[in-house]
Amino acid sequence: MSFGASTEISHYLALASVKPNSRSCQCAAGISYSLHNAIGAYNGVLSKLKSRRNDNRVVSVRADGSGKGLTYKDAGVDIDAGSELVRRIAKMAPGIGGFGGLFPLGDSYLVAGTDGVGTKLMLAFETGIHDTIGIDLVAMSVNDIVTSGAKPLFFLDYFATGHLDVDVAEQVIKGIVNGCKQSDCALLGGETAEMPGLYKEGEYDLSGCAVGIVKKEDVINGKNIAVGDIIIGLPSSGVHSNGFSLVRRVLAQSGLQLKDKLPGGDITIAEALMSPTTIYVKQVLDIISKGGVKGIAHITGGGFTDNIPRVFPEGLGALIYENSWDMPAVFKWLQEAGKIEGSEMMRTFNMGIGMVLVVSPEAANEILENRVETGKAYRIGEVISGNGVTYS
Repeated sequence: MSFGASTEISHYLALASVKPNSRSCQCAAGISYSLHNAIGAYNGVLSKLKSRRNDNRVVSVRADGSGKGLTYKDAGVDIDAGSELVRRIAKMAPGIGGFGGLFPLGDSYLVAGTDGVGTKLMLAFETGIHDTIGIDLVAMSVNDIVTSGAKPLFFLDYFATGHLDVDVAEQVIKGIVNGCKQSDCALLGGETAEMPGLYKEGEYDLSGCAVGIVKKEDVINGKNIAVGDIIIGLPSSGVHSNGFSLVRRVLAQSGLQLKDKLPGGDITIAEALMSPTTIYVKQVLDIISKGGVKGIAHITGGGFTDNIPRVFPEGLGALIYENSWDMPAVFKWLQEAGKIEGSEMMRTFNMGIGMVLVVSPEAANEILENRVETGKAYRIGEVISGNGVTYS
């Protein structure tokens, strides 16, 4: 779950029951669809991975020297406020902080995650591109639960609007189906809610929930991470689904339009910004199967700065090698057009790396030497003594 505009400050409290093979609609006529066979649900309080404290975070990023630029907080999203809320929730439900919630089931854990796509939806309304936003929705949850080593089992969605436009809804759900296929999981059902007066004409909101499974002995939780381990980065397709409140502020300030060509790129700004979030499930599970993976972080809201330390034991930090991966042109444009400080960029966006794996040196060599099999990956850093993330 995310606070603000997808700041990605996750918390999980309880797992509610779901109706297999169902999709209900709060409107005159019911809508029903299902894919694959239903899997029973279980009720109960979730077991969690240990929360990682970042209170002593050390961040060293060069500023661009151009004076005060735009920040995520200026755009209306306060990551620190979200973090404060999580700290307060932790007093009521100790143990929160992981990317997904773990529920014990025999010799395995069910792993659950829920999320939306933030204000990227506003660009979907403006561009009329609705067939990929569903991929974003699935990606945000399945990418979270795979960080525990879990294979996604099924996905549930929630589509809410003031007036149901069947053609638009069909395009959105088409993307959700696509995302589930990419994740090799079942679209079990969902909810369509028509609520006149709550949403503006032509607007809708989305949320979703994914559930996966992993053997208890195979859970990836970062507890064995040690100094000298290697940090591997998997490339993103662009901005993914976080930071769009700041993106929209930069776009407005730049004087450019969505239909204009992206500076430094060969596509339009709309195409760059609406590129769907990469789904890493198959690539990550394949890498895990080869051994040596100790921790995984999904780089969403909070960027490198807040997400990587979430998988580290106390006393360990990350040294990130600057310029060690190919950064998409969209990030260079955002920073230049918004005069955004480097540290703000690293705490807001994925900067071209959507998933980070902490692996043993031996595993890192195999991953990087066999990229035809494991997919594109970069050696972007190493584990060091200390706290937080530093850049060199």
